Amino acid sequence: MNGEARQRAGENSMLERGVYLRALSCIALSIAALVSLAPGQTPAQDPSVIRVNSNLVMVPVSVTDGFGTPVKNLTADDFNLEEDGHQQSVSRMDEPGGTPLELALLFDVSGSIYGRFNFERQAASRFLREVLRPRDAVTVFAIGLKPRQVQERTTKIQSALDSLAALDPTKEATAFFDSVASAAHALRDTAAPGSRRVAIVVSDGEDNYSDQYQLEEALQELQHCDSIFYAINPSGPSIRLNKMSMRGQAYLERLASETGGVAFLPDRPEDLDKIFTRIAAELQAQYLLGYYSLNQRMDGKFRRIAVNIPRRPDLRVRARQGYYAVRPS
Repeated sequence: MNGEARQRAGENSMLERGVYLRALSCIALSIAALVSLAPGQTPAQDPSVIRVNSNLVMVPVSVTDGFGTPVKNLTADDFNLEEDGHQQSVSRMDEPGGTPLELALLFDVSGSIYGRFNFERQAASRFLREVLRPRDAVTVFAIGLKPRQVQERTTKIQSALDSLAALDPTKEATAFFDSVASAAHALRDTAAPGSRRVAIVVSDGEDNYSDQYQLEEALQELQHCDSIFYAINPSGPSIRLNKMSMRGQAYLERLASETGGVAFLPDRPEDLDKIFTRIAAELQAQYLLGYYSLNQRMDGKFRRIAVNIPRRPDLRVRARQGYYAVRPS
């Protein structure tokens, strides 16, 4: 072997040793990272990364007994979950109260609720004090001639309370569906990744001024942002006196049932506090189930979800009825 050949051989040998040592270094670092984890602990994953790079579907689930009391201490094995009739495996379950809450509060200031406005506002303020924790966030909307965001997303309860206190009732028309859609857009655009998104509406559901959205479109916006919808109709039994009021209540019930919420119709204005307390208790006891859909296609189509607890047929289970299979942006 001449001198030039020996030199090339030496350089190749040094290069191979360098590659080999770098490989050993990477392996050692990986082992060290795994060893540093506590027993049973797995490497942390950012929920936002999971949502973008996989087809993980998160489903908030409320479980109550025959008296409407939230049921706790359930495990993932207790739930049966299907998508479009196909069994799915629950791969993740966040404990009740373990997931931050993103709340959109919509308050009707139109003429149809003029006489009850102050009482309703006080009840809503007490609800916010009860339900919001430091890591939760709220956005406040007024329902009137057009959607009006009176408080942008905030984690400061006092800011939301001040916004409610500054609201004044009007005798204007009601753009109810436009307001619901506007709240859904806000939840979709500003909510923290992995949070539970909830819209709570204090309104009779009557709409006589929306020019962009109607019932089906407003429902689709709620479903696109994965939001639960709760409604409190302060009109009480008087809704049975005219068809428009009954139609408004039917709208509220449709939006709630499709998204896993409830549409309440209190008998008396004094019952508002009890209803807000019930909603707060339900949100604090809500389970968040996650599953990887067996259907890998992100085709934009609506997929039906069904959740039940086979071993406890006495319990009532509520969850959103489906979602749109779109790839997160």
